[in-house]
Amino acid sequence: MSNAHSLEAVTPALSIQPVNFAAEDPGPGGWRWLIEQARAADEAGIDRLVVSDHVVFGENLEEYGRPEVGGTKGGQQPTGPDGHWLEPITTLSVIAGATKHIRLLTGILIAALRRPVVLAKSTATLDVLSEGRLDLGVGVGWQREEYEAAGLKFEGRGYTLDQSLDVCQKIWRETTVNYQSDDLSFEKIHCMPKPLQPGGVPIWVSGRLNKRVFERIARFGSGWIPWGDDARDPIGGLTRIREVLEAAGRDASGFQVGTYLQNVKGDGGIDLERTMENVAGMAEAGITDFRAQLPIPDDYNAAVDYLSNVVQVFRKAAGR
Repeated sequence: MSNAHSLEAVTPALSIQPVNFAAEDPGPGGWRWLIEQARAADEAGIDRLVVSDHVVFGENLEEYGRPEVGGTKGGQQPTGPDGHWLEPITTLSVIAGATKHIRLLTGILIAALRRPVVLAKSTATLDVLSEGRLDLGVGVGWQREEYEAAGLKFEGRGYTLDQSLDVCQKIWRETTVNYQSDDLSFEKIHCMPKPLQPGGVPIWVSGRLNKRVFERIARFGSGWIPWGDDARDPIGGLTRIREVLEAAGRDASGFQVGTYLQNVKGDGGIDLERTMENVAGMAEAGITDFRAQLPIPDDYNAAVDYLSNVVQVFRKAAGR
């Protein structure tokens, strides 16, 4: 029997990723604009909101541009080591209380930095309080210093992530939980409440499609967040993932895959129609989540008007 979340046919979704980080203190008003953008996105009909993660920083930020340690070639970390980064589970909890419909995704959470039972508890709690709106995007990250500051080995981060996901899914799904590994063992553990979503919170695995990532997807994944070179060809990556899922005895239908929309500039800014002209074809090929990088106004009413138009153009392009 598959260990993955139950999968169903997926309607193409439009996501936004407002920044939950800043190069320096936002100053007067703080982060109120972030909550207003989330409220506006909810009102306008945006399907999903995504936030990212860093817990601490070292000072070797050039590592972000090194694929061999988990970064992306040519990438540049968007803040310095003293950038302000809001913790994503906490941030999504506040946003959940300010919204009603929009789904909430960590993109990504460096899940291994959290102790597994605490992560299972916090995510189940958020899923319950948001009425089943949470998606958990996870990856191993690229920064050695974050793992060392958490008392973890950077070299073993893939194993630590897999263990965290295994414990979470057991706790989400089983009334009485037993777990046994070389470095973590417990018996007759109870943890309530369970997530509202059947099978637990859907897990989206991020990463380049190497052997370990394929195994992680087949074992735990409801979705894939492309990274590095694979982000340039999500359809090709999905073809390979489907083969892996089928070999593992899983039904590949309904598996979710995200991609960034590539903005096309027009005379008055972003040309939304041209930006979204490939949505239908990509959705037909199996891409399910389209993430838009947009100049969202900070003002609530202006943001609702702007995003409502974006949603209308997207739904027309997607045939919704």
